[in-house]
Amino acid sequence: MFDLVIRNGTVIDGSGAPRRVADVAVQDGKIAAVGPRLGAARREIEAGGLIVAPGFVDIHTHYDGQATWDPFVTPSSWHGVTTTVFGNCGVGFAPVRPGQSGYLINLMEGVEDIPGTVLSEGVKFNWESFPDYLDALGSMTRAVDVAAQLPHGALRFYVMGDRGADHAEVPNQGEREEMTRLVEEALRAGALGVTTSRTTKHKARDGRFTPSLSAREVELFALAEGMKRAGKGVLQVNSDFGPGEFEALDAAAKLAGRPLSVLLVQVDAHPNLWRETLDQIHGVRAQGRAANAQVGSRPIGVIMGFETTVHPFAAHPVWRELRKLSPVELQARLKGDADLRRRLTAPRVGDDAAGYMGEWFHKMFPIGDRPDYEPDAADSVAAVAQRSDRTPQDVALEMMMAHGGKGLLMLPFENYAYGNLGVVHEMITDPATVLGVADGGAHVGVICDASSPTSLMTLWARDRQQGPKLDLEFLIAKQTRGTAEAYGLLDRGLLAAGHKADINIIDFDALSLKRPEVVYDLPAGGRRLIQRASGYRHTFNAGVETLCNDELTGERPGRVVRGAQTVM
Repeated sequence: MFDLVIRNGTVIDGSGAPRRVADVAVQDGKIAAVGPRLGAARREIEAGGLIVAPGFVDIHTHYDGQATWDPFVTPSSWHGVTTTVFGNCGVGFAPVRPGQSGYLINLMEGVEDIPGTVLSEGVKFNWESFPDYLDALGSMTRAVDVAAQLPHGALRFYVMGDRGADHAEVPNQGEREEMTRLVEEALRAGALGVTTSRTTKHKARDGRFTPSLSAREVELFALAEGMKRAGKGVLQVNSDFGPGEFEALDAAAKLAGRPLSVLLVQVDAHPNLWRETLDQIHGVRAQGRAANAQVGSRPIGVIMGFETTVHPFAAHPVWRELRKLSPVELQARLKGDADLRRRLTAPRVGDDAAGYMGEWFHKMFPIGDRPDYEPDAADSVAAVAQRSDRTPQDVALEMMMAHGGKGLLMLPFENYAYGNLGVVHEMITDPATVLGVADGGAHVGVICDASSPTSLMTLWARDRQQGPKLDLEFLIAKQTRGTAEAYGLLDRGLLAAGHKADINIIDFDALSLKRPEVVYDLPAGGRRLIQRASGYRHTFNAGVETLCNDELTGERPGRVVRGAQTVM
């Protein structure tokens, strides 16, 4: 008798094959069989008319700290994710010397917008080496599986001390040898990869650039040598891809003999640079070496409201009178004082922050009850203002005052240079890409893209109006088997006998995203943006139900994934 049989569901198995109606049987945490009229089970679920798919694998998150205090790893676990990979972009919390965690917190706060007070209270730092960190992660069970990568920034600071925080400093031979040793140690202990950041967008809270920004080839080669010795891991990179940059990274990956995975987004200042980088990825693959580009499935959008990190009035002197008020108090003040609203929305000539926002009102959009991730220019703050003969500031304030002062605006600042998702369609459908820009756990006061697995399905397979849709089979394969294979996690992402029983049962017709909201549930009362979904009937991790009708069950079957996995 099976432990579980899901009967008569529309199975989309993660391989990209056409959907079919079948039963899925689970035994001892693994898929036992997929086929018609399977035998009896201790528990049976009728899934007629529902999608049965693998659990989603999210390879680009920043739960490095949150995973040490939050056993449910939200928001990702609300969106069908059963495996998360963090330590991306060269930031993380191991290795770390006793008493030296302050810089790593400072770096994470600046790069990933996670408040330092939250990290100081929430992360215990009861480890030193990377293997110690994996052991600390392993001391807690979770609703999802977690996997970690070795971050270049933490490694550099550990080996070089304060010099390592300065990207212009060059490690000496002894320091490079120590980096090599620690890379090998981390990978043998179970790190899925080594990550580095080489973008000027990444700065510590104190304004210093990320420590790996300008690491010379000799330092990159030291990391690569550790990967070569271990024979394990992926080299993951976030870079601005200036002249010669890709060649240096490719040389390191070639020396390591390991896959290269680069973050790829469209930026407004250079809207075609992503194509050049993707062409280079194809060149590597043509040589028979493993490489991919991690792409997003929607615009990367800054979310703005009175409680978020940034909004159109955040730099205005009048806002200083208001920023400490509660949402209820703020709403009352604004509604009852027309002169206050006038002063707050008056254009301020010469102010950099107001000038910046003034340039972007044409790309700011209100977020409705059913968020639109391909908004039309006609619905922008600027367009509404023009039609109603008002200032954009006045319209923006009105939109933010909606929903009891909790109204939100979205500013798509990447992947939306042309006002539609045509570029994202190209990215998603390219065979050299994997999905990987959701950033769960990061940018908690400004971005809420951990919900991307849900919008991937609803937007691209069902709701898109401005261009072609994509088959659900293709999309689910991209978010399951595609992401799993990118890190060698071959035991999951596929509904086939012998694979891990990570399963989603989805009411696709009812599947939807709710409006993001600000909550204060982090350590020290820290603030974050979250976003819930409707339509996830059941989620299983290793055959244990973790989500039922969109609510967590409290079960915690998730474990730490150590290194690449095979089907046993």
